[in-house]
Amino acid sequence: MNKKQQTTPLFDGLLAHINQSPVQFHIPGHKSGKGMDPRFRDFIGDNVLSLDLINIAPLDDLHHPSGIIQEAQQLAAEAFGADYTFFSVQGTSGAIMTMIMSVCGPGEKIIVPRNVHKSIMSAIVFSGATPIFIHPEIDDRLGISHGITTEAVKKAITAHPDAKGLLVINPTYFGVSANLKEIVNLAHSKNIPVLVDEAHGVHIQFHEDLPLSAMEAGADMAATSVHKLGGSLTQSSVLNVQGDLVSPNRIQSIISMLTTTSTSYLLLASLDTARRNLVIHGKDQLTKTIKLAEATREKLNQIPGIYCPGKELLNEHAIYDMDPTKLTISIKNLGITGYEVEIWLRENYKIEVELSDLYNILCIITIGDTEEKTELLIEALRELSFKQQTYIKEHQNEKVSVHVPNIPTLSLSPRDAFYANTEVVPLKDSAGKISAEFVMVYPPGIPILIPGEIIDEDNLRYIAKNIEVGLPVQGPEDQTLKTIRVIQERKAII
Repeated sequence: MNKKQQTTPLFDGLLAHINQSPVQFHIPGHKSGKGMDPRFRDFIGDNVLSLDLINIAPLDDLHHPSGIIQEAQQLAAEAFGADYTFFSVQGTSGAIMTMIMSVCGPGEKIIVPRNVHKSIMSAIVFSGATPIFIHPEIDDRLGISHGITTEAVKKAITAHPDAKGLLVINPTYFGVSANLKEIVNLAHSKNIPVLVDEAHGVHIQFHEDLPLSAMEAGADMAATSVHKLGGSLTQSSVLNVQGDLVSPNRIQSIISMLTTTSTSYLLLASLDTARRNLVIHGKDQLTKTIKLAEATREKLNQIPGIYCPGKELLNEHAIYDMDPTKLTISIKNLGITGYEVEIWLRENYKIEVELSDLYNILCIITIGDTEEKTELLIEALRELSFKQQTYIKEHQNEKVSVHVPNIPTLSLSPRDAFYANTEVVPLKDSAGKISAEFVMVYPPGIPILIPGEIIDEDNLRYIAKNIEVGLPVQGPEDQTLKTIRVIQERKAII
């Protein structure tokens, strides 16, 4: 390990600056908290507020880094095995948009799985790119989408060798990884750069018992959420880059276009210190985290009506590897929805889960968790199972079916649909029309409909079911979800 990895040049540079007690005639206007609401100031604390600074010369500039930010990014690149690392204060969504807009322009193709995050589809709208969708493997036991197969990638790049990029989710929200190394090799055989949505995989770089990271697999770019699982502050992420298929200068230009000029030094400093911690302590911390997650999974699987999948799902296709720190907890055999379980846990045990859907809850175990916390989760689900024991006994021999909606047909490019002439119609009467809006359940933010797709009855039934059970369906301008904006139909002139 390079001894410099033990340093935090950005954080240390900020401390050195504030220790000089400079007289500030610049923004932010609260001037280290003195011009702020006292109650908020007292809660946040002077140390935090003293670091809320602006890009004056001694502190470098994220848009044109040449000092402490540049040094911190270089150390991050080394830590992640990248040639270049760009800090993002726009979250991983900003890094994802940068990836796509760095390789795609209007009308150019990008190959993507259909179960992508809304930020990917937003970037496709902004860039004007044409998505070539790969259908992910559907798990009809859990009711979720997994990764894409190498066979599907091979078919896609054979049919579209002119694609400007291939985007892969690795790992998925639920911790599943495809055979990323083979996928990268296939794409590179056609000189197609591989872009990885690594929002849920910052930690996998730092432990050999976790799936292969994007940089380890040879991918060209990876948008990685350090804040989700790596210990930095919310909204702080990195964009890792390697190889010669994409231009780092182009990436710097694009990310600068998408980034606020009032960059948060609190977020930047947290990235610098999180990198140091992951390099020095990450392996030991993750060893404990994996052990805790596996022990929790084992105990959960002893509870009647509960199933928490693990390595038994692995195959040579879409579930090539799994992150054991993600606990996907199937509750369909309890006779209630995941959303009802989420509410019950909140109201009875003050437990908050990462997400819920019709059939599952998702709990994430990180380096910040303890056995005391996981035991409370186990205790809570044991009690819930006991409350549902009558249902479990009466239905123990039944196979509970799950419903995953059809992937709609893309009729127009998302950009053309987004900017087309539109009209508002009742959602219940929209089958057969072309959506001009996103419709999704958030989290996880995977669209049920995107602009340009033909709405069908199956999609409407799935949306209605999610609304019925109280899940957070979002996207349309009409927040009541009674109407949806669709492409205006042109009638013949009589």
